[in-house]
Amino acid sequence: MQYDRTDARILEIVQKDNRLTSERIGELAGLSATACQRRLKRLRSERIIEADVSIVSPKAVGRALQMLVLVTLERERADIIDRFKKAIKSSVEVVNGFYVTGDADFVLYVTARAMDDYEQFTRRFFYENPDIKGFKTMVIMDRVKTGFAVPIEVPTEG
Repeated sequence: MQYDRTDARILEIVQKDNRLTSERIGELAGLSATACQRRLKRLRSERIIEADVSIVSPKAVGRALQMLVLVTLERERADIIDRFKKAIKSSVEVVNGFYVTGDADFVLYVTARAMDDYEQFTRRFFYENPDIKGFKTMVIMDRVKTGFAVPIEVPTEG
């Protein structure tokens, strides 16, 4: 997966606003709309651009309770890890899930309508799972920064 300086510029632009037209992105990157569309198609097919998404306010859709949950598994075995990854992917309450190093095995970003809903989720998702050793919940008091933008390294001309 390689990209050049022009691709880097396109990536910077679409991370700020992916609703811009190809014409406008091309203008900002110094390309024609057609050349811009070709590059965007390649960046998507090579999975450099993984998804085009909108960031939705959890509060606006009735999921005002947000938590970060540190999860520790009973054992770190490949089958247990794979099973838990599958459970994360199939849970609507888990917005983001990360397999991590350190004190916990996973960090989850979870939303709920209210604490009762979160308690039901914990019973179903954690307590009924024999592979879970424990979990710690941190309730998010204020979402200070939200996004998915990654700093883009501009390749040097070689």
